[in-house]
Amino acid sequence: MRGLRRITSTAPTENSVAAFEHAISQGCDGFEFDVRHTRDARNVLWHDPEFNGREIAATDFAELTARDGSRLACLEEVLQQFGHRAYLDIEVKGAGGEERIVAALKQNPPQRAYIVSSFLPQVLLRVHDLDEQIPLGYICEHVAMADRWRELPIKVFLPRHDLVRPQQVEDAHGSGIQVMTWTVNSRQRMRELSSWGVDGLISDDPQLLLRTLGAGRVRE
Repeated sequence: MRGLRRITSTAPTENSVAAFEHAISQGCDGFEFDVRHTRDARNVLWHDPEFNGREIAATDFAELTARDGSRLACLEEVLQQFGHRAYLDIEVKGAGGEERIVAALKQNPPQRAYIVSSFLPQVLLRVHDLDEQIPLGYICEHVAMADRWRELPIKVFLPRHDLVRPQQVEDAHGSGIQVMTWTVNSRQRMRELSSWGVDGLISDDPQLLLRTLGAGRVRE
């Protein structure tokens, strides 16, 4: 889940613990979320580089408060609450905090499958240097970068759904790499990708995924 785009006015805020609980309650077996690093070295969950007009990387954690007084969720909190319940796709949005990501995973190791993913190859290579046992995922949104997965120490390749082709899935599987794709919100596209053998689909609409494919291959 990027994490749970608000497709209805009653849906929980994205990248929140409430959104993750909602995903699980809807039948998803896992979710994707975004991690950024604050000035005081906290691993916070937020998609954009700014929160309430403040640059996250230049702001201390305690100052990142919402209008209702709540604060951003942290990676450690998610690992503790969901590491034994769900597949976790931990997307690292920026370089420079890899040591803190690895430290959090060592302190609260997930009990179920997970990956650390990123658009940034340098982030994945740095995490691999720190701990080669951590499973990694390479996210891609440009055709020119689509073959980069072959050069990286990854377990999962995550191209944007419109970049996926049957031969690409076959090639990845032949190299022992899983393929997951995002953000799939069309019933027709869900069925097509499933027929090609894609290992996991990331969607904003978990109910549509479940109605279309049933449980077992659903990520939000």
